[in-house]
Amino acid sequence: MRGAKSAKWVAGAIVVAMAATACGGGNDSGAGGGINDGKPDPKGILVAQLSEPQHPLQPANAKESQGSRVLRTIFSGLVDYQPGTGKLEYINAESVTPNKDSSVWTVKLKPGWKFHNGEPVTAKSYVDSWNWSANVENGQTNSSWFQDIKGYEDVHPEKGKPTSEKMSGLKVVNDNEFTISLKDSISYFAYKLGYDVWAPLPSGFFKDPKGYGEKPVGNGPYKFVSWDHKKLIKVRKYDDYKGSNKAKNGGIDFKNYTTAEAAYSDLRSDQLDWIEQIPTTSLANYKQDLGERAINTDQSSIQTLAFAFYTKQWKDIDPKVKQGLSMAIDRDTITKKTLNGSRVPATSFVAKDVLGYQDGACGEACTFDPKKAKALIKEGGGVPTNKISIQFNADQPHKIWVDAVCNSIRNATGVECVGDSKPDFQSDLNARDNKQVKSLYRSGWTLDYPVNSNFMRDLYGTTAAGNTGDYSNKKFDKLSSEADKAATLDETVKKYQEAEKLLAADLPAIPLWYYKVDSGQSKNVFGKIPFAQDGDPIFTDVQVKQK
Repeated sequence: MRGAKSAKWVAGAIVVAMAATACGGGNDSGAGGGINDGKPDPKGILVAQLSEPQHPLQPANAKESQGSRVLRTIFSGLVDYQPGTGKLEYINAESVTPNKDSSVWTVKLKPGWKFHNGEPVTAKSYVDSWNWSANVENGQTNSSWFQDIKGYEDVHPEKGKPTSEKMSGLKVVNDNEFTISLKDSISYFAYKLGYDVWAPLPSGFFKDPKGYGEKPVGNGPYKFVSWDHKKLIKVRKYDDYKGSNKAKNGGIDFKNYTTAEAAYSDLRSDQLDWIEQIPTTSLANYKQDLGERAINTDQSSIQTLAFAFYTKQWKDIDPKVKQGLSMAIDRDTITKKTLNGSRVPATSFVAKDVLGYQDGACGEACTFDPKKAKALIKEGGGVPTNKISIQFNADQPHKIWVDAVCNSIRNATGVECVGDSKPDFQSDLNARDNKQVKSLYRSGWTLDYPVNSNFMRDLYGTTAAGNTGDYSNKKFDKLSSEADKAATLDETVKKYQEAEKLLAADLPAIPLWYYKVDSGQSKNVFGKIPFAQDGDPIFTDVQVKQK
């Protein structure tokens, strides 16, 4: 649920601008000069905000941004997205090539790569990692990402124990080559390989997965140093890294904060070098406070309200009720006034600047019409108990907009609405995964790869890892399958655009708004922090000033 900025696809070229430098305000009014004063220190340590990762740091065990943020510094995969163009960039791969119908892919590795413990990275490192991660008995939250590979059902049956420890679709050719046979053709499969889940693992991992989850050994630009739970994670530059994206700093201290306000206070006093999101209470003045250290730019992320369909309240609910609730939300006023223009009202299920994005795809359901909202809820039989709750995590500034959404629904329809606060993101995610959501939950999603399928199949497919609300629509699953089997990427995208019409009619979630990056950097950072389309800094390119 992560990967660049102001993405733009060019027809026929399959190109998307996957990174851009964030833009801020005017001159830095604080003491210590501007962001370009001084000199960069290649050994300088960056202090970045983080919440506690939900799970151990295993590549297939993070579908949330906090764990993924750390994993992407420690591990490098086969491909990434080239800053400035969005083309696939080979990292650990020499090449990733399909056969004629894109059902079999051949991966060749760049030789000489090593894990941080000195062990060579080989084809077996990838194949073993994927087989272990897909195995149902290993409980990896993103195991469904391997379901396209032949033999997945042998290691991950719907019921019972695995009949094999290996997927038949993975074959090692030699130390630097392996093949991936898929159940069906997937024209965009190489794009999916940029996600964390596809990283390799060293041989020692399989002897002690739990231990390696606490002290991961990767092959990326930074090596793991320590994890003081709910306080600090340290990674440091790996000097022998073979990739082109070598770190321009000495490492990162990922510092945990329980509130955005505490993080912002530390940013202003230069105890924190990058904040994930400016607190809602400070959005009106942060550009003035930070000057040229303020960051305001786009990102390909969307905020929705997802239904817990496993609850009695939403099971077999008439879509008119969901549409009525959606039309009771005054997105325009909330984004402009409550959120100080830091969000853009959503009109689709796909984030902006992703291939296949359609403005207005949500249709009437994403427009504010209090009169019709109330009528639709009545026509659909009403909201069971006439009360809803919205689950959210309190360690980020969500309460103020949750309250605003509830007020809008209550005033428009008479349906009672309250916030259901969890202390942190980890607690929020655990409640979702354990099917403990009482009614609705805040669901934010940022792209893993820049194709519209990532915002549909990976969220609303019946067996998708991101589908924690248990939504299921056979027609949608069928269209998604047809889209994946299409001969070209363009055909795939068009088929998913058809599938989005089904979502607009059925509303598995209520689109609220598209995120923007409203962030900031300290006076310790040299130059402007570059950002990726997922809203995270490109950490390897961040420079720290000499003290």
